[in-house]
Amino acid sequence: MYNEQLENLINMALSDGELTEKEKQILFKKAEAAGIDLDEFEMVLDAKLYEKKQSVKSETPASAAPKSDKFGDVKKCPACAAIAQSFQTKCSDCGHEFSNIDANVSIQKLFLMLNACENERVAQSTSITGAFGALMAQGMGQGDKVTEKKKSIISGFPIPNTKDDILEFLSTAIPNARQKGNFLTKASPENKSHNDLASTWFSKCEQIVMKARFSMKEDKKTLEEINSYAKEIGIK
Repeated sequence: MYNEQLENLINMALSDGELTEKEKQILFKKAEAAGIDLDEFEMVLDAKLYEKKQSVKSETPASAAPKSDKFGDVKKCPACAAIAQSFQTKCSDCGHEFSNIDANVSIQKLFLMLNACENERVAQSTSITGAFGALMAQGMGQGDKVTEKKKSIISGFPIPNTKDDILEFLSTAIPNARQKGNFLTKASPENKSHNDLASTWFSKCEQIVMKARFSMKEDKKTLEEINSYAKEIGIK
């Protein structure tokens, strides 16, 4: 319908079934330079976008795998469609700040996993076989398997990828990274349960702080908040 260059640009812009404002501006600029009526062009563009969305929808199998929610996924900037590498909190092309309306989703997932482990402990304590097995394991120096599983979950949990998630994660995790009680009360059952995980939480906070400092060099305000959290528990 239009010249080859414009048709190619349209196909590239619509290849993912989405049309960003930046892509639309570029297409309209090219159409105007080619002397095409912009109202007509917009109508054609909308029709092509609708067709592409329907095509993508029909090609997607009903049993397709769910969209990945890994924090390290590479994404496109919603403002200019530039590729945003993992752990970026701001677009390097246009300066758009990435935000997450579900800012506490990371920490929620983590605590759900830890609560599931604790439920295993409760189930074991109500089972004679489970309780006997736990005592035997401790007697053989194997330690508390539930606690070890929690440590593994915390250590291996993905680092958040947005500024809001990072700050939310740190604000919630830091109290868990502090040792609880004094030299007389540290070994009480309640404090011991907390303190067994404190060093693991500390390591996780340290990991997040280091990554955030590296990726947020240009975001001075957020970097100040990150360093404030770090100072609370003695991360240098």
